Amino acid sequence: MYNLLNDLSIVEVSSFVASPTAGLYCAQLGAEVIRVDHKAGGLDYNRYMLTREGRSLSWENLNRAKKSVALDLQSGEGRELLVELAAKVGQCITNLPEQSFLSHAAMQAKRADMISLRVMGWHDGRQAMDFTVNAAAGYPLMCGPEEWDPATAPPVNQVLPAWDFITGAYGAFAMLAALRHRDRTGEGSEVRLPLGDVAIGTMANAGLLAEVLYRGGDRERLGNAIWGAFGRDFRARDGVRFMVAALTAKQWSGLVKAFGVEDGIAALEAEVGVRFADGDTPRFRHRAALFALFQSAADGMDYAALEARMTAQGCTFERYRTAYEAANDPVLVAGNPLFGPAPANPSGFAYPATRSFVNVPGREAGDPAPAPYLGEHSEQVLAEKLGLSSGAIGKLVDAGTVALSDKDKT
Repeated sequence: MYNLLNDLSIVEVSSFVASPTAGLYCAQLGAEVIRVDHKAGGLDYNRYMLTREGRSLSWENLNRAKKSVALDLQSGEGRELLVELAAKVGQCITNLPEQSFLSHAAMQAKRADMISLRVMGWHDGRQAMDFTVNAAAGYPLMCGPEEWDPATAPPVNQVLPAWDFITGAYGAFAMLAALRHRDRTGEGSEVRLPLGDVAIGTMANAGLLAEVLYRGGDRERLGNAIWGAFGRDFRARDGVRFMVAALTAKQWSGLVKAFGVEDGIAALEAEVGVRFADGDTPRFRHRAALFALFQSAADGMDYAALEARMTAQGCTFERYRTAYEAANDPVLVAGNPLFGPAPANPSGFAYPATRSFVNVPGREAGDPAPAPYLGEHSEQVLAEKLGLSSGAIGKLVDAGTVALSDKDKT
């Protein structure tokens, strides 16, 4: 990670994906992120899938480079400690409800310039998660084979929780914006970030909201084709499937040469009265005929030959991989400087882990930091941030208000 934010501390009280992602991105750029959980673990502590030792790989990777404090958040004393800690640090990321003990008002009462980022479901307070807001935004009903009957076709969910990760990234950005505002004015901020608004707002930013209102109806299903441009999956003679995209003139001309379909393109242009080099519109409108032409060419070549030809022409393409194949791909992972060793994982399982997604020339990224054990930093944080003595912390531990590392859990 880069130490661009090494003067920033953030308390995070999170679960699942979006809120922990906001803290993770700050931690990967050097911030001290102190994740506080209930002493038995938060709602996502045992999230599937688990190793044989009972460690969640999801939790482990969303909490890299963070510190962990474990408190009895069902007790008044534990909750008071958390509010005091958040106020002392001055910044908090959470997805707890606003009407909870960790309200912005409770933290602001102890620190006037408090900054809180609260990830919510919907703007009106209703609960939501990635798959439900995706259903509301309409995307699953645009997916699937184009020959499906719109009246009876089922929705097609995607397995990537895209809105969660976009919300997490926007949350990290919003936190830094609030910090910059406080640096300039001295004012704190309460920032609420609804997951549902990220989904419907992204739909609007992408132009889809305006599009369906303008056309007075829904977009048709396109199978694996790219909307509004030339792109689709194809299958080589040896059965290998791959995806191509041609959005620019260079990409289009390279693809035509790589597939060797110059004559077929010229004949089709003469037949339909367009020039496909003129842009996305003619290529998209006549996509069915173009797809057939390109697939016919792919039927006559093995993927290795096609890959070499597309590479030589600078085409934009990728072979379809399973997730397991991707994890073992030397270009995507083993030889990618994004990844580094992570041998000290709480799971005991060593595997590549990510550094920061950004590259900062002239700065050393360092190796990825491991996730903490639950409660690993309870004593350190309470001493450093709240000034509690070892004796005072010991009494809190004995009372069950504070828990220490669960490294030896079974």
